[in-house]
Amino acid sequence: MELRALINFAIWKDFRDIKAEDQWPTTHYNRESMKKCWEYLDLTSRSFARVIMELEGDLARTVCIFYLVLRALDTVEDDMTIPNSTKLPLLKSLHEKLYEPGWTFHESKEKDKIVLEGFNNIQYEFSELKPEYQAVIADICKKMGHGMADFAALATPEQPVAEVNSIADYDLYCHYVAGLVGEGLSGLFSASGKEREFIKDQLTLSNSMGLLLQKTNIYRDIHEDVIEGRGFWPKAIWSKYGFNSMKELIDPARETEALWASSDMVLDALRHATDALDYMTLLKCQSVFNFVAIPAVMAIATLERTFMNPRIFRENVKIRKGETVRLILRATNPRDVAYIFREYARKIHAKVKIEDPNLLKLSIACGKIDQWAEHHYPSFINISTPSSGGRAASAIDPDSTDARATLFIKLAKDAQEKAQREKSEKFMADLRARGVIKTRTPAEEAEIKAKYDEMEKEGAPWLMIGGVIFGVLALMMGLGGGVVWIIMKMYPNVS
Repeated sequence: MELRALINFAIWKDFRDIKAEDQWPTTHYNRESMKKCWEYLDLTSRSFARVIMELEGDLARTVCIFYLVLRALDTVEDDMTIPNSTKLPLLKSLHEKLYEPGWTFHESKEKDKIVLEGFNNIQYEFSELKPEYQAVIADICKKMGHGMADFAALATPEQPVAEVNSIADYDLYCHYVAGLVGEGLSGLFSASGKEREFIKDQLTLSNSMGLLLQKTNIYRDIHEDVIEGRGFWPKAIWSKYGFNSMKELIDPARETEALWASSDMVLDALRHATDALDYMTLLKCQSVFNFVAIPAVMAIATLERTFMNPRIFRENVKIRKGETVRLILRATNPRDVAYIFREYARKIHAKVKIEDPNLLKLSIACGKIDQWAEHHYPSFINISTPSSGGRAASAIDPDSTDARATLFIKLAKDAQEKAQREKSEKFMADLRARGVIKTRTPAEEAEIKAKYDEMEKEGAPWLMIGGVIFGVLALMMGLGGGVVWIIMKMYPNVS
């Protein structure tokens, strides 16, 4: 299946070429500063660049600038060679640099420092965006910068990332670095007109979208983070299993306890899944939906692949490329995305060990995803798309063993019969109104009924019926005799 998906993807997938001349009016690839911004995106976003480029119209360019501005913030936060005396004020004021032509920063040693050194290009392209886009980007940059500064102020060279103690701290940190991204994107989607106005107000759902992706990455990257001296897993989780520091999680001798802590991390990430599904049902633009759905299905697949997998404490575990492509091809509508979530939730549930302290909670979390999918998109309803195109049609699967299918079929039959009756009554009423059928008065109806009752009492109907039957039999006998007489006349020698 994955090999087939890879071949189909390679042959049939039609990517948007931002370099093409017919795309220049929206991508501005012909402008030197924007061309550099597209190059910065390729260098810093890795696989995320492709889904940004697939956005329709000028939304791709806008999200590209949004991403680069936030990447600049993230680079400042991650760089431990920048002293806090420089870092904290810069994080809090970077949103102001968006309005300072020519501003750059050359003191970073981080791998993505190019976004700071070439910030003048980003700033210029930001100034070319629509005012409504600029307002969203600057607001999110300001909020994120202040949030990052709060956490960076607690960090030291010995402990590059401030220790996250409680789940509330963990949620707050993820909100600053990812939830705000979700809020900003919702604002840009609304400002572009490609999504409805109310999308920008869905702050809880937008935040949950960001947290699902961020928490998946934090969970998966445990080995790399610990090796590099970072630690994002909240102390409230790993301390429950007897660990005194994050470094102890990758100790092979304590693998069992580390797996229980990892299951707790997955449990925490799964609580954002149904919010993410709710958010995706609100989207109407196909390219925006793909942009949101593809990372979401990758996240749930990654959680399943890494769940109860001790390899995450030794290396970075990723889903297979063929599986990635298959998910991209499947994640095209809310129903299929819901089924993907349900599929991986069931796989996670199947992996839960009976001795896992989170057994019951994980079962409930996976059950909620399953329940959400069945509630919104019942599996006993078949969806089909005509081969010639047109609107999709839905029908109840007659072979389904689901008890709801029988009920729905009965309800559909009753509704059909009711509609037929109403149609007939309306037709007869129309004939009466036009005088085609005479409408009897109640007195006439009573007189006819009285005559019928009298005839029935006297047995007249039965006599009439008997006479008819006798007459028919007599006629048949007469016809039979006539046929015999004719044959005898025509063939007199027949004995």
